[in-house]
Amino acid sequence: MRDLTSDTITEAVISTMGDTKDARVAEILESLVRHLHSFVREVGLTEDEWAQGVDFLTRTGQKCTPTRQEFILLSDVLGVTMLVDALSNRRPAESTQNSVLGPFFREDRPQYDEAADISGGLPGTALFFEGRVVDREGAPVTAAAVDVWHSDADGHYDVDVPGQVGPAMRALFRTDETGHFSFRSIRPNSYPIPGDGPVGELMSATSRSLMRPAHVHLMIDAPGFGRVTSMLFPSDDPYLDNDPVFGVKESLIESFDRYAADTGPCRGLTDEPYTLLRHTFVLEPLRMG
Repeated sequence: MRDLTSDTITEAVISTMGDTKDARVAEILESLVRHLHSFVREVGLTEDEWAQGVDFLTRTGQKCTPTRQEFILLSDVLGVTMLVDALSNRRPAESTQNSVLGPFFREDRPQYDEAADISGGLPGTALFFEGRVVDREGAPVTAAAVDVWHSDADGHYDVDVPGQVGPAMRALFRTDETGHFSFRSIRPNSYPIPGDGPVGELMSATSRSLMRPAHVHLMIDAPGFGRVTSMLFPSDDPYLDNDPVFGVKESLIESFDRYAADTGPCRGLTDEPYTLLRHTFVLEPLRMG
C-alpha cells in the first residue's frame, strides 16, 4: 500500500475488496475499478479535468429533486439506460420491444373504463387509440393491466402543464376478453429533454439535439408474461433519428393516421379532425426457473 504508482494502484485498490461478502458486488466493483482506472490512463486525465468532472457530478446530484432525476437523464443521454434495458429484455422480434420508462410515469393514476376520454379537457387534436394485447400465438390476453401516459400538444406532461390540477393524459386500463382496450385523448407532440442543468451542458458541448420525438408511453403487465415498458412513435416525426435517449425502435414506429372531421372510422365521435392510432402488443411468456 506504499509508494504506489500509476502501474500498481489498480491492483492495490482491488486487493482492498478481497473480503467483500457478496460475490456479485465484488464482481461489479472490481470491474468498475479496472475500467475507471483504464479510462483515466487512456485519456491521460489531468487534475483540472478531474476537478471539472467532480464538479459536473456534484451539480448533477444537486439538480435532482423528488420530481426530477438528473442522474437518470445523464444515464439516458449516454445510452446506459437503453443498454441496461437491452441486456435485461432480450425478446424475439415478433414480441413487442421495450423502450425507456422515462421520468413521467406515476403510480397515482386513475383507472378508466373502455373508450374513456383521458385528456383531462386539455386542448389538442383528438387522438383515438385502439390497442390489442395478445400472446405469441395471437391469442388474446385478458385482464392485462395497461398503463398509458403521454404529453400534450405542446409537449408537456400533466405535471408540467400550468394550472393543471390532477392527472391528465395518463390512465390504467384492463383488456377485455378479446384482449382489447381503447381510449380517447389528444395527440402528443415532440418536446425537449431538460436543458437547464449539467446534462444540458453536456448536450450543448457535443452539439446534440434536446428534442425527443412525440410518443405514447405504455406499460403492460399480465400474469404469466413478462412486463412490457414501451412507447409508440409517429412515423412522420422529424426527430425519430435523433432521439437523445436512444429509445426509438423500428417496430415501435407507427402510423398516426389523420382524418378530416366527419370522415374515417371514428366519424360521429368528434366533429373535428382527429388522429387514429392502432397497435397490437405481443407479450412474451415468463421464462420458468
